[in-house]
Amino acid sequence: MSTGQDEKTASSVGDTAKQQKVAPALLRYRVLAYATGVWLLVLTAEMVAKYVFGVDNLPTWIAVVHGWVYFVYLLVTLDLAVKVRWPAGRTVGTLLAGTIPFLSFYVEHQRTKQVRTAFGL
Repeated sequence: MSTGQDEKTASSVGDTAKQQKVAPALLRYRVLAYATGVWLLVLTAEMVAKYVFGVDNLPTWIAVVHGWVYFVYLLVTLDLAVKVRWPAGRTVGTLLAGTIPFLSFYVEHQRTKQVRTAFGL
């Protein structure tokens, strides 16, 4: 026969295990959200310099770096979304946040607040 205390202990052990899985995933997401946002701003500055001001001798690797950083951002965001069981709409919105300048910073703040509240981190 199980008592209420046993269920409470089992629940807290389960919560602790879940927190141990979510916390590192959240940290990876936060780092990549910032990195993606920064590289997107650098890419935007490059495009403005090239097409608005006519600067010709810009580095060509900025778009490549942003592309790879965004790809890793997609992977770590999906990892976090699976662990915290985000609905599809929230997941897609978070994934697309890395494509609009400054949006990744705002969305990262909102998602971090939601995950920390939901999982007691």
